[in-house]
Amino acid sequence: MMIWTLYALPGGVTVMKSPRQGRVLNRFLLTYPAKWPILVLSTEGGNRMDFQEYFPIWDRLTPEHQAMISNSLMERSVKKGTVLHNGDMDCTGLLLIKQGQLRAYILSEEGREITVYRLFDRDMCLFSASCMLRSVQFSVVIQAEKDTVLWIIPAEVYQRVMERSAPAANFTNEIMAARFSEVMWLIEQIMWKSLDKRVASFLLEESAIEGAARLKLTHETIANHLGTHREVITRMLRYFQNEGLVKLSRGAVELLDSKGLEALRDS
Repeated sequence: MMIWTLYALPGGVTVMKSPRQGRVLNRFLLTYPAKWPILVLSTEGGNRMDFQEYFPIWDRLTPEHQAMISNSLMERSVKKGTVLHNGDMDCTGLLLIKQGQLRAYILSEEGREITVYRLFDRDMCLFSASCMLRSVQFSVVIQAEKDTVLWIIPAEVYQRVMERSAPAANFTNEIMAARFSEVMWLIEQIMWKSLDKRVASFLLEESAIEGAARLKLTHETIANHLGTHREVITRMLRYFQNEGLVKLSRGAVELLDSKGLEALRDS
């Protein structure tokens, strides 16, 4: 097994196998000024076997197409908060999550965020390969919400496979349809749902994801997910607290009455 640790430096990423060894990979250009390791890239053969189990259409690809993907496949471990894809000027490649959680969001000109969708174990992200999706006219940012292990298929490789493989093309269309359904759901929520219902829905969803009633969430984080201002969320959460639905503490929200939140969400 060979483990590569990547360090962010101006103008590129230095790959260090030991403190005395290193070289710059221009393919992974970053602009971070920091010099601490930001991810680990492994080339262990067993990772490809894991990938085959996670990639739904692997058995429907020809040996040639399997080899194209396998030979270019990269596995990365990223820390919470790492930005993996930053808008339409970036073309990271297709992301397949082995373990962890990612968030895809849109950033307005004023700097406001709104979550478009979230990705969990075994989910695949296509919008991180925006250069091969020429009909997509909006850009998203992909960020790790938790420490995450994922595979990356270079966009140019997957595009060649998709052009030659009907199963790959059909699979890609299915993912695109699912993602756009989530976008349409988001638009419906923004247009027709009041903010109190959206906040209640978000808290219930987050509780289901974490499997806990006490959520480590700041008001700013909730505002970023819902595309509003922190002050608005603070007022709404205080209203929820006065109604006995939640309990607020520094950096956390505890759900006290899930049934009441469900009733508010569904009203």
